[in-house]
Amino acid sequence: MNARVVVADDQSVVREGIVMLLGLLPGIEVVGAAKDGEEAVSLVAELSPDVVLMDLRMPRCDGAEATRRIRRDYPGTQVVVLTTFEDDDSLFPALRAGARGYLTKDAGGEEIVKAVQAVLSGEAGLSPSVQRRLLERVTEIPPPPPPVPEQQLPDGLTPRELEVLTLIAEGLSNPEIARRLCISQATVKSHINNLFAKTGVRDRAKAVRYAYVRGLAQPPGSDIT
Repeated sequence: MNARVVVADDQSVVREGIVMLLGLLPGIEVVGAAKDGEEAVSLVAELSPDVVLMDLRMPRCDGAEATRRIRRDYPGTQVVVLTTFEDDDSLFPALRAGARGYLTKDAGGEEIVKAVQAVLSGEAGLSPSVQRRLLERVTEIPPPPPPVPEQQLPDGLTPRELEVLTLIAEGLSNPEIARRLCISQATVKSHINNLFAKTGVRDRAKAVRYAYVRGLAQPPGSDIT
Protein backbone atom coordinates (compact mmCIF):
# COMPACT_ATOMS: atom_id res chain seq x y z
CA MET A 1 0.00 0.00 0.00
CA ASN A 2 1.38 3.39 -1.00
CA ALA A 3 2.18 6.03 1.62
CA ARG A 4 -0.02 9.08 1.02
CA VAL A 5 2.20 12.17 1.10
CA VAL A 6 1.71 15.94 1.14
CA VAL A 7 4.60 18.17 0.06
CA ALA A 8 5.03 21.62 1.66
CA ASP A 9 7.53 24.09 0.17
CA ASP A 10 7.17 27.80 -0.55
CA GLN A 11 9.27 27.75 -3.73
CA SER A 12 7.06 26.59 -6.60
CA VAL A 13 9.91 25.23 -8.72
CA VAL A 14 11.29 23.22 -5.81
CA ARG A 15 7.83 22.04 -4.77
CA GLU A 16 6.97 20.88 -8.28
CA GLY A 17 10.33 19.16 -8.60
CA ILE A 18 9.81 17.25 -5.36
CA VAL A 19 6.32 16.23 -6.44
CA MET A 20 7.69 15.02 -9.77
CA LEU A 21 10.47 13.04 -8.06
CA LEU A 22 8.08 11.44 -5.59
CA GLY A 23 5.81 10.41 -8.45
CA LEU A 24 8.64 8.22 -9.75
CA LEU A 25 9.35 6.53 -6.41
CA PRO A 26 7.82 3.19 -5.42
CA GLY A 27 5.45 3.11 -2.48
CA ILE A 28 4.62 6.83 -2.46
CA GLU A 29 1.50 8.63 -3.66
CA VAL A 30 1.49 12.45 -3.60
CA VAL A 31 -2.00 13.58 -2.61
CA GLY A 32 -1.37 17.32 -2.19
CA ALA A 33 1.14 20.17 -2.29
CA ALA A 34 1.21 23.27 -0.07
CA LYS A 35 2.99 26.60 -0.57
CA ASP A 36 3.34 27.36 3.16
CA GLY A 37 2.80 25.91 6.60
CA GLU A 38 -0.73 27.25 6.92
CA GLU A 39 -1.81 25.49 3.74
CA ALA A 40 0.01 22.32 4.85
CA VAL A 41 -2.08 22.17 8.04
CA SER A 42 -5.26 22.72 6.00
CA LEU A 43 -4.36 19.93 3.57
CA VAL A 44 -3.66 17.54 6.43
CA ALA A 45 -7.09 18.33 7.87
CA GLU A 46 -8.70 17.75 4.48
CA LEU A 47 -6.74 14.76 3.15
CA SER A 48 -5.42 12.91 6.24
CA PRO A 49 -2.10 11.98 4.59
CA ASP A 50 0.30 9.51 6.16
CA VAL A 51 3.30 11.84 5.91
CA VAL A 52 4.06 15.51 5.22
CA LEU A 53 7.42 16.35 3.64
CA MET A 54 7.89 19.73 5.28
CA ASP A 55 10.15 22.63 4.36
CA LEU A 56 11.06 24.86 7.31
CA ARG A 57 11.43 28.49 6.26
CA MET A 58 8.08 29.44 4.75
CA PRO A 59 5.79 32.49 4.97
CA ARG A 60 2.65 32.83 7.11
CA CYS A 61 3.42 29.71 9.15
CA ASP A 62 6.90 28.20 9.19
CA GLY A 63 7.60 24.49 9.07
CA ALA A 64 8.32 24.03 12.78
CA GLU A 65 5.04 25.67 13.82
CA ALA A 66 3.11 23.75 11.15
CA THR A 67 4.70 20.53 12.42
CA ARG A 68 3.69 21.35 15.99
CA ARG A 69 0.07 21.98 14.95
CA ILE A 70 -0.12 18.85 12.80
CA ARG A 71 1.28 16.59 15.50
CA ARG A 72 -1.04 18.16 18.09
CA ASP A 73 -4.25 18.06 16.05
CA TYR A 74 -3.65 15.22 13.57
CA PRO A 75 -1.38 12.69 15.32
CA GLY A 76 -2.02 10.10 12.62
CA THR A 77 0.11 12.16 10.22
CA GLN A 78 3.89 12.00 10.56
CA VAL A 79 6.25 14.80 9.50
CA VAL A 80 9.58 14.45 7.71
CA VAL A 81 11.47 17.72 7.34
CA LEU A 82 12.99 18.24 3.87
CA THR A 83 15.01 21.44 3.95
CA THR A 84 18.18 23.17 2.82
CA PHE A 85 19.18 23.95 6.41
CA GLU A 86 20.92 21.70 8.91
CA ASP A 87 21.99 24.23 11.55
CA ASP A 88 21.02 23.79 15.20
CA ASP A 89 18.44 26.61 15.06
CA SER A 90 16.61 24.71 12.30
CA LEU A 91 17.16 21.11 13.39
CA PHE A 92 16.31 21.10 17.07
CA PRO A 93 13.11 23.24 17.02
CA ALA A 94 11.76 20.99 14.24
CA LEU A 95 12.47 17.81 16.20
CA ARG A 96 11.04 19.34 19.37
CA ALA A 97 7.90 20.27 17.41
CA GLY A 98 7.37 16.58 16.61
CA ALA A 99 9.12 15.88 13.30
CA ARG A 100 10.10 12.20 13.13
CA GLY A 101 12.41 12.62 10.15
CA TYR A 102 14.89 15.21 8.95
CA LEU A 103 16.51 15.25 5.50
CA THR A 104 18.31 17.89 3.49
CA LYS A 105 17.27 18.62 -0.08
CA ASP A 106 20.28 16.87 -1.52
CA ALA A 107 18.74 13.57 -0.34
CA GLY A 108 18.16 11.05 -3.12
CA GLY A 109 14.90 9.29 -3.87
CA GLU A 110 15.94 6.12 -2.07
CA GLU A 111 16.76 8.10 1.08
CA ILE A 112 13.36 9.83 1.00
CA VAL A 113 11.55 6.50 0.63
CA LYS A 114 13.52 5.03 3.54
CA ALA A 115 12.69 8.03 5.74
CA VAL A 116 8.98 7.81 4.91
CA GLN A 117 8.93 4.08 5.61
CA ALA A 118 10.86 4.59 8.85
CA VAL A 119 8.48 7.16 10.33
CA LEU A 120 5.45 5.06 9.35
CA SER A 121 7.04 2.16 11.24
CA GLY A 122 7.48 4.27 14.36
CA GLU A 123 11.19 4.87 13.82
CA ALA A 124 13.19 8.02 13.10
CA GLY A 125 13.94 8.94 9.50
CA LEU A 126 17.13 10.95 9.91
CA SER A 127 19.91 11.56 7.44
CA PRO A 128 23.36 10.28 8.52
CA SER A 129 24.65 13.83 8.99
CA VAL A 130 21.71 14.66 11.29
CA GLN A 131 22.32 11.50 13.30
CA ARG A 132 25.96 12.55 13.74
CA ARG A 133 24.90 16.04 14.87
CA LEU A 134 22.51 14.60 17.45
CA LEU A 135 25.24 12.30 18.76
CA GLU A 136 27.64 15.24 19.00
CA ARG A 137 25.05 17.24 20.89
CA VAL A 138 24.44 14.44 23.37
CA THR A 139 28.14 14.00 24.07
CA GLU A 140 28.95 17.72 24.32
CA ILE A 141 26.21 18.71 26.78
CA PRO A 142 26.91 17.97 30.47
CA PRO A 143 24.14 16.24 32.41
CA PRO A 144 21.61 18.73 33.78
CA PRO A 145 21.60 19.52 37.51
CA PRO A 146 18.91 17.87 39.66
CA PRO A 147 15.63 19.74 39.24
CA VAL A 148 14.65 22.12 42.01
CA PRO A 149 11.03 21.72 43.20
CA GLU A 150 9.01 24.55 41.72
CA GLN A 151 7.55 25.54 45.07
CA GLN A 152 11.06 26.28 46.38
CA LEU A 153 11.93 28.76 43.64
CA PRO A 154 11.72 32.48 44.50
CA ASP A 155 9.43 35.01 42.83
CA GLY A 156 7.47 32.37 40.95
CA LEU A 157 10.37 31.32 38.70
CA THR A 158 9.83 28.11 36.77
CA PRO A 159 12.52 25.40 36.62
CA ARG A 160 13.26 26.33 33.00
CA GLU A 161 13.61 30.03 33.89
CA LEU A 162 16.01 29.00 36.66
CA GLU A 163 18.08 27.03 34.12
CA VAL A 164 18.27 30.09 31.88
CA LEU A 165 19.19 32.31 34.85
CA THR A 166 22.02 30.02 35.97
CA LEU A 167 23.41 29.90 32.44
CA ILE A 168 23.31 33.70 32.29
CA ALA A 169 25.27 33.67 35.54
CA GLU A 170 27.82 31.37 33.86
CA GLY A 171 28.32 34.06 31.22
CA LEU A 172 26.62 32.28 28.32
CA SER A 173 25.14 34.30 25.46
CA ASN A 174 21.62 33.74 24.13
CA PRO A 175 22.84 31.55 21.22
CA GLU A 176 24.95 29.50 23.64
CA ILE A 177 22.00 29.06 26.01
CA ALA A 178 19.80 27.99 23.08
CA ARG A 179 22.33 25.36 22.04
CA ARG A 180 22.83 24.13 25.61
CA LEU A 181 19.08 23.69 26.23
CA CYS A 182 18.17 22.61 22.67
CA ILE A 183 15.68 25.46 22.27
CA SER A 184 15.42 28.38 19.84
CA GLN A 185 16.92 31.80 20.55
CA ALA A 186 13.40 33.25 20.48
CA THR A 187 12.42 30.89 23.32
CA VAL A 188 15.52 31.91 25.28
CA LYS A 189 14.55 35.59 24.91
CA SER A 190 11.03 34.79 26.09
CA HIS A 191 12.34 33.04 29.22
CA ILE A 192 14.69 35.96 29.92
CA ASN A 193 11.88 38.51 29.58
CA ASN A 194 9.73 36.45 31.95
CA LEU A 195 12.39 36.04 34.61
CA PHE A 196 13.32 39.74 34.37
CA ALA A 197 9.67 40.66 34.96
CA LYS A 198 9.27 38.25 37.89
CA THR A 199 12.50 39.25 39.65
CA GLY A 200 12.27 42.97 38.90
CA VAL A 201 15.73 43.17 37.30
CA ARG A 202 16.41 45.18 34.17
CA ASP A 203 19.58 43.72 32.69
CA ARG A 204 21.81 40.64 32.73
CA ALA A 205 24.24 42.06 35.32
CA LYS A 206 21.43 42.58 37.83
CA ALA A 207 20.06 39.12 36.99
CA VAL A 208 23.46 37.62 37.83
CA ARG A 209 23.56 39.53 41.14
CA TYR A 210 20.02 38.32 41.90
CA ALA A 211 21.13 34.71 41.30
CA TYR A 212 24.18 35.11 43.58
CA VAL A 213 22.28 36.81 46.42
CA ARG A 214 19.59 34.11 46.49
CA GLY A 215 22.03 31.24 46.21
CA LEU A 216 20.77 30.15 42.82
CA ALA A 217 24.27 30.37 41.34
CA GLN A 218 27.81 30.46 42.69
CA PRO A 219 30.15 33.40 41.94
CA PRO A 220 33.33 32.41 40.10
CA GLY A 221 36.08 31.25 42.45
CA SER A 222 33.74 30.76 45.40
CA ASP A 223 34.19 27.73 47.63
CA ILE A 224 31.27 25.29 47.59
CA THR A 225 30.92 23.39 50.84
